[in-house]
Amino acid sequence: MAFGTLKADTLTHSTAGSLATNFVVEGSKKMWCNFQGNGTAAIRDSFNTSSILDNGTGDYRFTFTSAMNNVNYSTDCSHSALGTDYRFIVLLKGSSSALSNYTTSQFEVLANQVQNGANAADFPYVGVGINGDLA
Repeated sequence: MAFGTLKADTLTHSTAGSLATNFVVEGSKKMWCNFQGNGTAAIRDSFNTSSILDNGTGDYRFTFTSAMNNVNYSTDCSHSALGTDYRFIVLLKGSSSALSNYTTSQFEVLANQVQNGANAADFPYVGVGINGDLA
């Protein structure tokens, strides 16, 4: 049995009234954002990201265009810096007992420069993403 290639510009759900935010593949990235974190924080390109808020040095909030189904989604973060031998970490922002800034409509990250005593730092290139189920 031979299979052909399916090509389409638009895929819609077969059930009337379904949300346009449904995805064909469960593993599809549900949100991503590439942004400038130093100077004036600005989105370079994104998907399902309605806004970014710069809360201060190395502290950013991302708001989704379409909400997640629950807070059990997975996040990933990446970054780059100018210069040599820099070690950075970007992690979810929250308290030691709960990620209070991690909701179905937004999440926050903190960016730290490990070489500098793990102090907050603004990076020129930062990327974040979400995998999970949309509401």
